[in-house]
Parts: sequence; C-alpha cells; structure tokens
Amino acid sequence: MAPSAAPQRTVIENVAIATVDAEDTEYASGHLVVAGNRIESIGAGPAPQGLANVVRRIDGTGHLATPGLVNTHHHFYQWITRGLATDHNLFDWLVALYPTWARIDEDMVRAAARGSLGMMARGGVTTAMDHHYVYPKGSGDLSGAIIGAARDMGVRFTLARGSMDRGEKDGGLPPDFAVETLEGALAATEATVAEHHDASFDAMTQVAVAPCSPFSVSTELMAQGAELARRLGVRLHTHGSETVEEEKFCHELFGKGPTDYFESTGWLGDDVWMAHCVHMNDSDIAAFARTGTGVAHCPSSNARLAAGIARVPDMLAAGVPVGLGVDGTASNESGELHTELRNALLINRLGAHKEAALNARQALRLGTYGGAQVLGRASQIGSLEAGKLADLVLWKIDGIGHSSIADPVTAIVFGAAAPVTLSLVDGEPVVEHGRLLKVDEDAVARAARDEAQRLARIAAEH
Repeated sequence: MAPSAAPQRTVIENVAIATVDAEDTEYASGHLVVAGNRIESIGAGPAPQGLANVVRRIDGTGHLATPGLVNTHHHFYQWITRGLATDHNLFDWLVALYPTWARIDEDMVRAAARGSLGMMARGGVTTAMDHHYVYPKGSGDLSGAIIGAARDMGVRFTLARGSMDRGEKDGGLPPDFAVETLEGALAATEATVAEHHDASFDAMTQVAVAPCSPFSVSTELMAQGAELARRLGVRLHTHGSETVEEEKFCHELFGKGPTDYFESTGWLGDDVWMAHCVHMNDSDIAAFARTGTGVAHCPSSNARLAAGIARVPDMLAAGVPVGLGVDGTASNESGELHTELRNALLINRLGAHKEAALNARQALRLGTYGGAQVLGRASQIGSLEAGKLADLVLWKIDGIGHSSIADPVTAIVFGAAAPVTLSLVDGEPVVEHGRLLKVDEDAVARAARDEAQRLARIAAEH
C-alpha cells in the first residue's frame, strides 16, 4: 500500500492565544500549527523551524486566537419569523407563533437554516446545533434540508431531531396538524440517526434524540425517546425549567416539578443536556450535578421572553456542565453566539452573585469548552490543544472597537462584537475577513427574505 500523503500545514504566528485548556493557558504572542484537520502544535513564540508542506503562513499580529465557538441550542427555522410577537412571554409567544410555524416546508427550512448558520459562522461559531421539532405533514425532508445547509456552510453540526405528539386536543400548545404520533416520531427519529449520525472523532454531523418539551410531548414519548437514544448510543436534548408557567404546568399535569419529572422519565444523565434551566432550585442543581446533566444557557432569549436569570454561577460551582445557546431567532433576532459571551456575563451579574457571578474567561469557557462538554465532544473540540480538531477563530482586536483594551480576552467579551478575520473548521477556512467563503451571502439573504414572505402569506391565508 502506498503511504498516505503528508498533511498540508497552516502556520499562524505572532498571535495572542487563549487555549481554554484545563489550565487556561494563554500566550501573549504565540503560534499555532494546523496539519490537515488537527492542531499539530501550539505554544509561545514562533512556530518550529523546518516544517514541511506549509501551504499558508498567517501573521496574527493584532489578533486573538481562541477555540471556535460552540452553539448548544437553536431553532433554525425561526430565522424566517424574526421580529414577531416582540412583547410576549414564552407561552403567549408560542401561542402566537405556532400557527405560522406549523406551515413551514422544506424550502423554507433550508433557507432559514442557511441564514441561521451563516450568521453564526460569521461570528465565530464552528460547531452549531439545531433543535428542530416542527414536522408538519407533507412538509418534505426537513432534517435532510437542515443537515445539507450545515454541510454547505462547512460547519460542524449536531441535529437534535425533535418531536411533538401533544397537540391542542391533548392539552398541548402546538396545533394538532403540526404534531406527530408517538410511533411516527420515534420511527422518524431512529431513521434520522441511522442515515446521518457519525460517531467518529472528526465527525461533521451528529444526531441527538430531542422531544421538544414537557408541554408539547407525552410522557410516553419522553420515556421511549430516552430508551431509543441509549439503544442507539446518541445524546438526548430537550427544553427544561424555562419559565414559572412551565413549572406550574408540570405540577398540575404530573404532580411534580420539571427536574423530578425528567428524572422519572429517564432524562437525567451525562448523555443529556437541557436548554434554559432558568428556574432551578438547590435540589434541581444538585440533581444535575450528581448525574452530569448539561445545560444550554441562552441569556438573550431568556431576557427577550422575560423568563428570568438562570443560576449559572451556582451550576458551575456545583460541577454542572454549562454551554451557551443562541436559541431560536424569533426570540434572539441577532442570531449570533459571540454576543452571548457578553450577555451571559452581564445578565448573570444582575443576579445574586453580582460582580462575582462570571468573569471574562469564564464567559469564553462557556462559549467554547463548556459547549463541547454538553455536546459530548470535549475530547475533540472546545480548546486549542495538540491532537484536537482544528476548529479555531482569529478575532481582530487592533481595530477601533478593541485597540485600547489591553487584555485580549476582556476585549472580545466586554467589548463590541469582534470582527472575525479567519475561522477554520476541520482545518478548512469557512470565514475570512468577516465573509462566508463556501456560500454566497447575498443569495442566502435573498432566499431567506423570499421564504419569510412566502410563509407570512401562507399563514395569513389560514
């Protein structure tokens, strides 16, 4: 057998580096060597001499290199319903928007996914996820459209294949024609895992089992969904403890709070992560810590819907894995994750811990290594270390928005959203100088606008 070709190398030098490794190692001026899709070396000063197959050398002066951002909760389809129901709490917002969402189809979902992914990628996200749970009858291959959009964009991706089987006639919020049957949801989820999930170290696409929420899913779907995920060896995701109304709903319907309900259905464990987790008492946090259950913290969405302030400092102190999420862009219209670094820090300082709640490096860790933890990929991404996948971002910090902030990490967390000069995913450039490389941004924007208008027309007719 002929030997495989030596990997091509990209060398980045003269760059500030925040590795977000276990020791929070940082270099004021260092180097990164990428060989193929892996980080080959990282350290202070210039790169080693005599490297072969160097296809690109980058002078990182005026930049900070960090791990790529990891988004742990999103709903891409909402990209085409932004700016609606802007003064509603969660339940009223859902009631207002479900009739529109129930009319989505494959072309709409593809355009929305490309818009959502493009906005995140331009802002430094290298690993994205989508919790898609609206599958109206006859709407086409929605999961395939979303996964295809991520492939086109070049980002690493987890599809949390969602489902709902509790429609209005059963006391749920979504219209009955927008929900699946128990059997249909389980079968479709299993088929999606079989077709698309890649369990390898450098997987670009993974799938999780993700019934939507206690108020749109039957207990049978929650319990059997957990059994399905563990039989297939994939992770589990859902919404949890987002609002006081949800807690009241759980007590009325199940006779227990959300965390106890989740535990009774098999939904606590180190293969599970929950979105929001705003209304958690000490016992709830202890249960998450004991079981290794992760949290996707979505500060902007929680504020937009007046859900409250999640107890992130207490979760971290207890050992709960916590990452950041954009959440759907109908409740976070910016659609960006790098702004969530700042918002997580600021909003948590409004809570009980005040100025001691989070610091800049803790916020960066939430958006990188913390996200990798909750997606089950901390051995592969989330920090800059030799042997890990080459998912990294160069943030420009010598421009007008950041040049007078001496500390680079403080600059990108406390300062304005920093421009992305380069974003690598699996060693491949996906963004340069703030522009997407693998798709036509203007075409993405036009398609999203057209599909948003088409959806609005269809919804108005019903």
